[in-house]
Order: sequence, then structure tokens, then C-alpha cells
Amino acid sequence: MNWQAIDADPRFQRLHREKSRFLWSLMAFSIAFYLMLPLGAAWFPEVFRTRVWGPVNIGLLFALSEFAMAWGVAFAYARHAGRRFDAMAAELRREAAVIGAAS
Repeated sequence: MNWQAIDADPRFQRLHREKSRFLWSLMAFSIAFYLMLPLGAAWFPEVFRTRVWGPVNIGLLFALSEFAMAWGVAFAYARHAGRRFDAMAAELRREAAVIGAAS
């Protein structure tokens, strides 16, 4: 198998470019959401101390939302990969022998 030929194939390059762009955007969103907790607690402590129900305050709810956000990011990636990236990769797999032998 000629892996250099597969790497040079425009379809593989497009797959890699689109996947990288999608992953970087998910990572940027995740980091921004994560940093909102310590920055919000530092700059807006009165908001984070606001009680919602009993001992539960907005800061605690926001901290717990980090788990929901992580599951949401995983779901978004799995859904997008299943719809877009997997089809592109399957096409490349089907033609890998031809692409690798052509060079």
C-alpha cells in the first residue's frame, strides 16, 4: 500500500481538513465554556452565589453543566462524524488499493 499516495489524494486531504476544522471548533468551544466557570466566579461572584433552591446556587449549576456540555460535545462529534466523516473515509477505504497502486 502506498500511503504517501493516499495522503496526497485530494479526497483524503479534504477529509483531514474538514475533520481538523470541526475538531478545533469543538475544542475552542469546550475551552471557552470551561473557562467561563473560573472567570465568572472570579469576576461575578455575586451572580455565582445566587441561590436557586436551598443550598444550590448558580455556580454549582454552572459547574454541573460542564458535564452536560462534555456529553453534548461528544454527541455532536459522533453525529457529525457518522454523517460526514465516515462516508468520506469509507469512500477512501474502498479505493485505497487503487489510489495506492496508481503511484
